[in-house]
Amino acid sequence: MAVLAHTLQLVGGWLAPLIILIVKRDSKFVSFHALQALLLQVVHLVLWIICFGGFMVVIFASVVTQAQASNGPPPAVFLLFPLLWLGAMAMWVFLLVIAIVYGIKAGHGEWAEYPLLGRLALHFLKLGPGGVPLSTS
Repeated sequence: MAVLAHTLQLVGGWLAPLIILIVKRDSKFVSFHALQALLLQVVHLVLWIICFGGFMVVIFASVVTQAQASNGPPPAVFLLFPLLWLGAMAMWVFLLVIAIVYGIKAGHGEWAEYPLLGRLALHFLKLGPGGVPLSTS
């Protein structure tokens, strides 16, 4: 199930790791890997919203200024759309590599942590390095 949490995020987005996290809540190992995948998908979604919002602001500003000058399409469309597309493809390749690498590590039984997000997942689950439960005292 931990391997599925990593690999299904490629087709199921944030929903697949969330379902696995809820269903396999009793397994700390699966919960850890599913939470990491879920956090990665949340960060990915936030980055998409920020990039798309910035793209829309620049396009609207360009349309307003261009409408006063001429009837042609705004040049920002031709400059920013390819950059947005390349950024989206780079993010998807990054997600693909992360899903494959950490899916393999989960399949080998490793408590492999994503950079930055791994510690956050351990903190949310109240676990130490290697999945050792933290003392509650």
